[in-house]
Amino acid sequence: MTKLLARLLGVVGAVAGLVVPTAALWSQGYPPDVAPARMKPADGLAVNLYAAEPHVRQPILVKCDDRGRVWTIQYLQYPNPAGLKRMKVDRWSRTVYDRVPEPPPLGPKGADRITICEDTDGDGRADKFKDFAGGLNLCTGLALGHGGVYVLQVPYLLFYPDRDRDDVPDGNPDVLLSGFGMEDAQSLANHLTWGPDGWLYGVSGSTVTNRVRGIEFQQAVWRYHPLTKRFELFSEGGGNLFGLTFDADGNLFASSNGTDLVYHTLQGAYYRKNFGKHGPLHNPYTYGFFEHLTTDKPVAGPRPGGTIYLGDTLPDRFRGALLCCDFLQHSASSWRLSPRGSTFAASYGGPLIDSRDTWFCAPDLCAGADGAVYVCDFHDQRTAHPDPDANWDRSNGRIYRIVPAGGKAGRPFDLTRKSSLELVELLRHPNGWYAEQTRVLLAARRDRAAWPALAAPARQVADPRLALQGLWGLYVSGGFDDAIAAELLSHPGEYVRAWTVRLLGDENKVSPALASQLIELAGRDPSVVVRCQLAATARRLQGADGLPVVERLLTRGLDQDDACVPLMCWWAIEAKAMTDADRLLAFFGTPERWADAGTREVALRLVRRYGSEGTGVGYRACIRLLTVVSTRFQSDALAALDRGLAERAVTLGGMGTAGLYGHVATPEAGAPQPSRRFEPPTPELIRVIARAWRAEPADLTRLRLALRVGVVGAEAATLAEVSAPRTAADRRRTLFGLLAELGSADAVPVALDALAAANAVEVRAAALDVLARHADDRITDRLLTLYQTMPPDLRLRLRTVLLGRPASARTFLNRVDRKEIPAADVPVAELRQVALYHDPALDALVRKHWGKIGAGTPEEKLAEMRRLANDLRAGTGDPVRGRELFRTHCATCHKLFNEGGEVGPDLTGVARNDTTALLANIVDPSAVIRAQYLQYAANTTTGRVVTGVIVAQDNAGVTLADARGQRTTVPRDQIESLRELPTSLMPENLLKPLRPQEVRDLFQYIQSAPK
Repeated sequence: MTKLLARLLGVVGAVAGLVVPTAALWSQGYPPDVAPARMKPADGLAVNLYAAEPHVRQPILVKCDDRGRVWTIQYLQYPNPAGLKRMKVDRWSRTVYDRVPEPPPLGPKGADRITICEDTDGDGRADKFKDFAGGLNLCTGLALGHGGVYVLQVPYLLFYPDRDRDDVPDGNPDVLLSGFGMEDAQSLANHLTWGPDGWLYGVSGSTVTNRVRGIEFQQAVWRYHPLTKRFELFSEGGGNLFGLTFDADGNLFASSNGTDLVYHTLQGAYYRKNFGKHGPLHNPYTYGFFEHLTTDKPVAGPRPGGTIYLGDTLPDRFRGALLCCDFLQHSASSWRLSPRGSTFAASYGGPLIDSRDTWFCAPDLCAGADGAVYVCDFHDQRTAHPDPDANWDRSNGRIYRIVPAGGKAGRPFDLTRKSSLELVELLRHPNGWYAEQTRVLLAARRDRAAWPALAAPARQVADPRLALQGLWGLYVSGGFDDAIAAELLSHPGEYVRAWTVRLLGDENKVSPALASQLIELAGRDPSVVVRCQLAATARRLQGADGLPVVERLLTRGLDQDDACVPLMCWWAIEAKAMTDADRLLAFFGTPERWADAGTREVALRLVRRYGSEGTGVGYRACIRLLTVVSTRFQSDALAALDRGLAERAVTLGGMGTAGLYGHVATPEAGAPQPSRRFEPPTPELIRVIARAWRAEPADLTRLRLALRVGVVGAEAATLAEVSAPRTAADRRRTLFGLLAELGSADAVPVALDALAAANAVEVRAAALDVLARHADDRITDRLLTLYQTMPPDLRLRLRTVLLGRPASARTFLNRVDRKEIPAADVPVAELRQVALYHDPALDALVRKHWGKIGAGTPEEKLAEMRRLANDLRAGTGDPVRGRELFRTHCATCHKLFNEGGEVGPDLTGVARNDTTALLANIVDPSAVIRAQYLQYAANTTTGRVVTGVIVAQDNAGVTLADARGQRTTVPRDQIESLRELPTSLMPENLLKPLRPQEVRDLFQYIQSAPK
């Protein structure tokens, strides 16, 4: 029930003389003055209303300024930008608009506002409101400092000057950056936050593609320096990021609007992406990535807008805790972060507040000058993946204030009136908010007179965190130099040393003296935190300065089991793989390096890296590394080489480019995959591989390498072995797998013979994989001859081969038309392949025997949803029977309560109680396909078409999973195009075979609580 309807009912009830309880009217969204009393705060806390409609509506962000006031963004334009025409919407709700809007005030004026909320009388509730800027168009971030306000309004980072601090912009905004993606209003760049180093940090969500100053990225942490104007990625990957925060030691944590709690973000690191949706990381040689923080409790739903509480008024258990919004749970929670080597683990600390209101939607929170926590409440009935064309209620919005029970509000003040020396004293304030504000002011002033006062706390050793504050203050104010750096590299505080290393690396160069000191530090520092930062900094320096640091870290061998340091070292080395190849080969090209476990792992990655380079230089580097490998590790080295050679051909620069956006080609036409030319293997490399294979011809890795580079006799030997009756079934299946990947058309007769013979099912299935690669009339004829004799599983795979090409599909469908093959044998889902060929004759055959394959008209779908909704309301269901129905109809693809497949979304963490959303997804599964569940068609160079959800991909190939969970890997160099399909992997009409009671049973189970 909407609040408008509730109010109308109240009026009707009054007129009719009815008594309608107020609480019942507001059971879906309580009035502002009632809501705090309905909430349940954690023990020792209280909640009061700070601001609400009509002054604040649909807030998505809260920040406190240097006068203690609260700033918020009223996200009233969401979800569609004003003044733009929607040209195309893909299955992720990514939208292509007719143009790129001009920046304000020239571009279209939207409804978003930046509003200042002020409590002038100190009662804890705002009583003065002023819009700093209006007419904004999808505004998602703001930061205050340097004489104005930084504003994110995609595609721009803007700066509104306000030198006189009258809360009115001095003029039109300056455009600092452009190119932030605007395809999805739920994933825009967001949360401008000042780092302790004076950089302005931001994050980007997942379903937009940003192209800023020539750098393309999707989800990432990025930063901009207000003085040098530098822009760079701080890290790449992560979830649908929304929010970032720093702890007392300067660790950065990025929140996610997904099922991940938070990411501990290291400089220059790479994190997991939704690879099926966004493609691989933009660096194809990462060879690994970091995950979100591990938790002791499952995270059910998004946790956006997290902040590390550094205030001094809440109970001690909250100090240093991660406070985050629980968007779908209509609450907020607390998590403790504990060091785990170079990173952290999170443990659930309990609820912060439970709103007890299903309209409560908190996207962000922050700590203020009074130590209170301010929580903004978007306050809307819809919380997840909404319809952009729905009738939105934009009349609501709240900001709540969480304080200790009995706590009092502060009085107005203005930090800018303090002198620089007075500000320095605030670095000691027990409320970390004051230090954060002080650094911003010192960064703007650049007051040399403050340097001695900042150097003193930086040098003292009794309080490492005070030393950090001094170091940061000195750096942002311009007083950090080589002398203080050299001194602080020996500071007893590990984070003081780590931050000194980081600040030196931010300049991308160091003096010879400091370079030597960094090498020496890498050889002796006892802290894994420092060693991790040394690896990050080494990557940013020139090879002559950075590589010795990494070499020293590796030879110490202390961090092989750490979650982050090994990959951080690899990324530093990989960045210099080609520019400093001679030095790397000299270091790793010795038997001692291969004998050591830590350096051997890096050497294996180097073999792979040089193999994937696909040049004579890379091939020669591989030979040099392979020549010193002992017999014990030769197989590992050859496997690394094989993987590298497989990755030479094609690099998908990101699924969010070209065809997926429709900028170049329509989805029907597909888009050629970006390819990278590579040189053929040198004769010397072929000889090395040939010797290795002939020494152990039965070894599969060596055989695969020999087939890959075309060693004479390798394919003939494989065909002979796979044809030999004495060859074991498992071996034959494996050999056919090699031929399916690397064999020539010479394998067709052998595969046909194996298919016809009385071989094990898995052998014949592998033979079918070989046949699927080749266009040959003999294949079609033989498969159709054998069709009726095949067991059901093989018959299914056989149909996949036959329907995989237009010509063989035509022959197969004609056989069905002549009743030689029963139409009932062919599930509707398999016939979606035929629709890709856009062949009227084939489409006619499909319609004749199976009906229309594809989406129905909107009217048909709405009618089906209405019928099912009526059935659900007609009675109650039995969850026990519903579980069996789920296993039969849903569990192949979907998991619920840890039971089922993983091809489709895990239903456990979604809003399963939203019956309308469930019906829409089931009846019209192709209407909105988000995240990794979009279906693709890979057209191969041999004419084969493979469809499914992308479940894995790297430089070697793309793996697609079909509706049965069967996975097919297509090598990159065989992909002619990879295009998005307009249909879901989930078939339509899933509920049609069920009786009304069965539908109720199924929904009762799906919507039940976890046991």
